Amino acid sequence: MNRRQFLASAAAAAATPILSSFAQTSEGFRGFPPSLLKNAPYIEKTPVPEYHWAPASAYEAFEDMKFGARIHWGIYSIWHRGPESWPFLSMSFEDRQTYNNLYRTWNPAGFDAERWMDDFIESGMKMFAFTTKHHEGFCMFDTRTRVRNRANWTAAGGAKIEASDLSYSIMETPFRRDVVKELCDAAHKRDIKIDLYFSHPDWYDADFRPYVCHPFQVPSSKEWMTQVDLEMTQQRLGSHAVVVPDPTDVEVRRMMERHRAQLVELLTNYGKIDMIDLDMWLGVRVWPELRKTVLKMRELQPQVMLRARGIGNYGDYYTPERVVPGSKETSEKPWFTIYPLGSDFSYEPDAAKYKGTDWVVHNLADAVAKGGGLQIGIGPNSHGEFHPEAIRQMKGAGAWLKVNGEAIYATRPRSGARWSEGDAVRFTRSKDSRFVYAILTEWPGRQIVLKTVTPKPGSTVDLLGSRERLPWRVDPAQGTIITLPESLQQPDNRPCNFAWTLRFESPEG
Repeated sequence: MNRRQFLASAAAAAATPILSSFAQTSEGFRGFPPSLLKNAPYIEKTPVPEYHWAPASAYEAFEDMKFGARIHWGIYSIWHRGPESWPFLSMSFEDRQTYNNLYRTWNPAGFDAERWMDDFIESGMKMFAFTTKHHEGFCMFDTRTRVRNRANWTAAGGAKIEASDLSYSIMETPFRRDVVKELCDAAHKRDIKIDLYFSHPDWYDADFRPYVCHPFQVPSSKEWMTQVDLEMTQQRLGSHAVVVPDPTDVEVRRMMERHRAQLVELLTNYGKIDMIDLDMWLGVRVWPELRKTVLKMRELQPQVMLRARGIGNYGDYYTPERVVPGSKETSEKPWFTIYPLGSDFSYEPDAAKYKGTDWVVHNLADAVAKGGGLQIGIGPNSHGEFHPEAIRQMKGAGAWLKVNGEAIYATRPRSGARWSEGDAVRFTRSKDSRFVYAILTEWPGRQIVLKTVTPKPGSTVDLLGSRERLPWRVDPAQGTIITLPESLQQPDNRPCNFAWTLRFESPEG
């Protein structure tokens, strides 16, 4: 089958729903939004009896964190042609071959795990997520697994599969340091929660063909992938697809064994891991083996929280991407919005493209009010250093959290639709429901009226970070009217910038 035949075949598959016998498994699932399950209609709605989710204590710890960093770093940071490793798919074959060999010269001497963690603490972050392996397959940890088949993009007569024997990891670079270990060790010392990102597909290892935009497609691709993944593969690869023979049973088995072994390494060699941030989806033919891998992960670290990508309702949490949901989520599962601080999740060299501390604070308040959290995406450069502007904006958020963290960390959303009033007020509550917090993303002037909160009679209304006790009264027609004294009308007299928090003693069930 040539490239044109493959694309025509994939287009036909995209026009006709596949795996229809599994279609009902995602309908009405109580847990994750249906949009999260569209990639995997083949995954059973009810997990197998021997499976269990993370314990309640892990869920509670997850919901207490609220704010963290999401770090994308890999050999794609050397060229930085766009978002993470995605540009690989549209490169010329010569550039692909050069890209795959970049690891031989990589020596990020500026990397300092201790400094990273100190910066995160000063930024008020309770967790970080780190890319152990992105889609292109380069491992940022000391994996003992081996790649046995890979692409030779500049072979005589055209791109083809060739034998290989390397780990394709940071331990084969001049740097020769296990970045994941150094980060985990530094985080454990500071009690920062650890989230290790791991991509299911692998574009370097030819055994992983044809899953999720693998540059090597096969004649039976439409039987191996869902309609959603076929459409994405068409869009991303276009004319850059190379059609090679279907993988043999030996290659498929080797693929899943390597995939499992790497996840076992991540959950065995680095101490307690709080979250595994799985990404992308494999297919129906290998789901039984992937399910065994998930069971093994649970055996190794029963408390670890698993992202739902690739495992459907076996997951514990999910991550809306580049958006804070417009209203409070109806899902029973916890979530973090993941959103780049710059233009992409990897390194952004242009200081003007970082969104600003005010953007961080407002989106954090918005997400937490709706029951979620916020991970801001940042990436270091090829030397292992973050952009100074990214650090400045992150630490600005940390300064805000030193004043207002009580209204963010370990809070819960109010019941029903009482998470907001208008565009400039977001509410949270303490876990015991003793306090309600109103986060004002615009300074209200000398007075603010709130309709959905009534302070406990005889109690005070406080502005976090200020010694001022704010006069208040209840007007039956308007609501609770709070007066802000003249001294606070001067910005320099306020306890912080960007947003301000009122605390009410107001029991809520």
